[in-house]
Amino acid sequence: MFDVLIVGGGAAGMSCALVLGSAKSKPFADDKQIGIVLHQRASHLQNALFNNVLGLAPGTTGASILENGKKQLAQLYPHVEQIENEKVKSLIKSTEGYTITTNKNTYASKLVVVAVGYTNLVTIEGLEGYLEPHPRAVIEKERIWLKNKNHVVDDQLYVAGTMAGWRSQFAIASGSGAQVATDILTLWNAGKHTKIHDKV
Repeated sequence: MFDVLIVGGGAAGMSCALVLGSAKSKPFADDKQIGIVLHQRASHLQNALFNNVLGLAPGTTGASILENGKKQLAQLYPHVEQIENEKVKSLIKSTEGYTITTNKNTYASKLVVVAVGYTNLVTIEGLEGYLEPHPRAVIEKERIWLKNKNHVVDDQLYVAGTMAGWRSQFAIASGSGAQVATDILTLWNAGKHTKIHDKV
């Protein structure tokens, strides 16, 4: 049983995992089981080039961010379980949270964060009732979102990144993932507003 399982290993999903992982030293998070399904093949980062992102060297590629992000997560926060080479097929509500079925395994999680891309090719069973045309994308591209309020789709179900209705901009997607992570940390911290900062 995961306490939270993130679906999607792009900018939003990886950012969410890093912030959640960084809270390990806090009493409210030290026993939490965190996982991320790192399906990255369809990520828009695969062919991205960044020259306009604060903190990234001009010429940084999205493909390198995907690869280095996995290494960063593994090295700094090895307690976050990285599930690779699996694609989520269904998210079904259960008595304790959600049952998540991939093409290879079945998992249970109290909370789920959906952080996949916003194309209309998404076919995860259990999400159909929440899908609508994307509010911040050109109609011709037929983008979709999971209708939500402040990243909350339903009880125990969050969404982050472009699928949350945000524009496809790296900094925006990353920030959305971090926002969801701090909301979950706040939940774990009995409602006390929480953020995690490292200091020199």
